[in-house]
Amino acid sequence: MVVSVNTSYRSPLLDVPGAVEAAEPDTGVAAHYGEPFREQRNLVSGQGAVDLSHRDVVKVSGPDRLTWLHQLVSQHLEELSPGEPTAALVLDVKGRVEHAMYGVDDGSALWFHLERGSAESLVQYLDAMRFWSQVEVTDVTDEFAIVWEATAASDVAQPDPAPDGAETDGGNYVVRPAGRGRDVFVPRAELRSYVEAAGPPAGIWAYEALRIEAHEPRHGRDTDERTIPHEVGWIGSAVHLDKGCYRGQETVARVHTLGRPPRRLVMLHLDGSVDHLPERGDDVVAGERTVGFVGSAVRHHELGPIGLAVIKRNVPVDAPLLAGGVAAAQEVIVDPEIGLHVRPQVR
Repeated sequence: MVVSVNTSYRSPLLDVPGAVEAAEPDTGVAAHYGEPFREQRNLVSGQGAVDLSHRDVVKVSGPDRLTWLHQLVSQHLEELSPGEPTAALVLDVKGRVEHAMYGVDDGSALWFHLERGSAESLVQYLDAMRFWSQVEVTDVTDEFAIVWEATAASDVAQPDPAPDGAETDGGNYVVRPAGRGRDVFVPRAELRSYVEAAGPPAGIWAYEALRIEAHEPRHGRDTDERTIPHEVGWIGSAVHLDKGCYRGQETVARVHTLGRPPRRLVMLHLDGSVDHLPERGDDVVAGERTVGFVGSAVRHHELGPIGLAVIKRNVPVDAPLLAGGVAAAQEVIVDPEIGLHVRPQVR
């Protein structure tokens, strides 16, 4: 699916001394602020914030929002509590991923953030499915931005209430706890001041390094137009297996029952003696055959060059790989037998 991306966006954080703009698909925000490895270490220690203001933000309000969305997406949302983080996918009729959304409900609205350029098509789809439901779907990207704020391991991120307009003088932001940190929906007028107050700013390179280390795929980067949830480890985190029907559920159920999706996500430990990283879309080769494609690749402050790739399920888990011509060892993320339960014995 081709989406329209606004490449003219420029974050005010790019005016911070030392800021270097990122390349696609993250143009408009900083790759780093002069010391990418220090920025990674700061985030690991629970200090700093990352400007993700190039991402889209969609707000779903109305009394029917949870039961209505429950029928349309891959996640169980009917009993979602205010402040509870969630992730959900919109699938096509064949079970392929169209949107990956990360959200939180503030008690009156469910807020999602997703990849840049995706909000328009998501809103169009959801609006077409409203019928008589009391819901309102709004692209609020122009009003709100995403900041990822690092938190110490001992911290428990609690969401602040956020009525319409999200008053900033009282600290009322929509907050989504997110593993190693928390996603904060910040009014764009307060973006720079919020990031600077949250701690030393860190660039997208640091954020991506920690994401890849955590084996978290990124939609459109570590996926393609054929990706189904099982291939990249989204079963459980973004797909609930015990819920009612939704578009694409037949594929999810079939692969879960029979097992063995056609491809699997792996982490690449890349040759550190090479002076370049593979690019997104580069071939992954095992022996003499092409077996997949490179998604993300970064330099980690401890692990060295690492990346994510999607390869064919039947590639041996210990097979050495070439990723964009760079030697790589694979670390299993998605088990080749994922979803496989009891198979009948042939007699």
